[in-house]
Amino acid sequence: MSRSTIPGSGSGTGSALREDAAELRDELVGLRRAIHREPELGLDLPRTQEKVLAALDGLPLEVSTGERLSSVTAVLRGARPGPTVLLRGDMDALPVTERGDADLVSRVPGAMHACGHDLHTSMLAGAARLLADRRDGLAGNVVFMFQPGEEGLGGARIMIEEGVLDAAGERPVAAYALHVLSAAVPSGLFVSRGGPMLAAADRLRVTVRGEGGHGSMPHLANDPLPAACEMVTALQTLVTRRFDAFDPVVLTIGTFHAGTMDNVIPDEVRFAGTVRSFSGRAHLELAERCVALVRAIAEAHGLEADVEYVQDYPVTNNDVAEAAFAGETVREAFGADRYLESPRPLPASEDFSFVCDEIPSAFVALGACPPGIDPAEAANNHSPEAVFDEAVLPDGAALLAELAVRRLNAASPA
Repeated sequence: MSRSTIPGSGSGTGSALREDAAELRDELVGLRRAIHREPELGLDLPRTQEKVLAALDGLPLEVSTGERLSSVTAVLRGARPGPTVLLRGDMDALPVTERGDADLVSRVPGAMHACGHDLHTSMLAGAARLLADRRDGLAGNVVFMFQPGEEGLGGARIMIEEGVLDAAGERPVAAYALHVLSAAVPSGLFVSRGGPMLAAADRLRVTVRGEGGHGSMPHLANDPLPAACEMVTALQTLVTRRFDAFDPVVLTIGTFHAGTMDNVIPDEVRFAGTVRSFSGRAHLELAERCVALVRAIAEAHGLEADVEYVQDYPVTNNDVAEAAFAGETVREAFGADRYLESPRPLPASEDFSFVCDEIPSAFVALGACPPGIDPAEAANNHSPEAVFDEAVLPDGAALLAELAVRRLNAASPA
């Protein structure tokens, strides 16, 4: 089937799925709170994995776990043959100390589900329950991808290497992911767009090496500090002078370390930052230009520079047809007022981008700002004060299930 068009999505189950999801509310809230109170970081999430396996227990699923990470992959096979659709939820937390209601906050010092992955995991488990109940009416398969290591470790890429995209025996025709937002949009509003949805994220790390000495006699040393300052300024100029303003780039130097005393010229300076871009062209060009610029400035000053440029996550590119399909599904199943077409991509990044590079996909955001709080003033994702509205859990689960049902129906002969 062409990626450019998808048949109408009106063959879903609409209100029935939402009603069944609403009946799962207490179960989903309970799972979310259990995961929230016991957050785990990175690729190794044994307690979270255990909770997911318990939530899936008894369902007609083919369940497997990862080798290099605590992932869970579950395959639901419909009663009739057909294509495969993948649904993804990430499971890892952040190294953040939570501030909030003592009854609900993390019980693990220095770890918090500040990005809402506990909600994603619960929604995906809910979608598995909803779809398992409809197995007899499904023509095709659904792969449930419970993924660790989204926060900077590329867990999605590892799961792809371990075969998640081939778990059902054939590659999915489409993949979908939901991500909650604690701020910016009202609770219950779904947001997406075709094309770039989230930025690529890279890391730049630089060590400038010179020759230290006494601050009163800089001519007898080779001071790396002014050159490092020049590099930071030049990198900002690079962004505004070498890249199209309509293909934006964001470069932020977040750390800068040099010296021990006011009258000592240091031997070396270290700085590091994050680089964001919204197109494949800019993503590739940044790596080349940033490294070349830093090395040229170092050479001009007679210094050495160790430059590490790491391309972490590519652009999260929504397939245009799949994004339109997701928007149509929201409008038909939840109402036209529940969907917003984003006018531009968001500067955050996501390793669902690796799935997008392999499979026609749609990444959808879901507002989860608690009632009574102005979304424009609410604490954002990753904040120690971020709070998420649990009322969105049933609708998140229902949308994931709805997307799978409608996409399988659209791809299967009548």
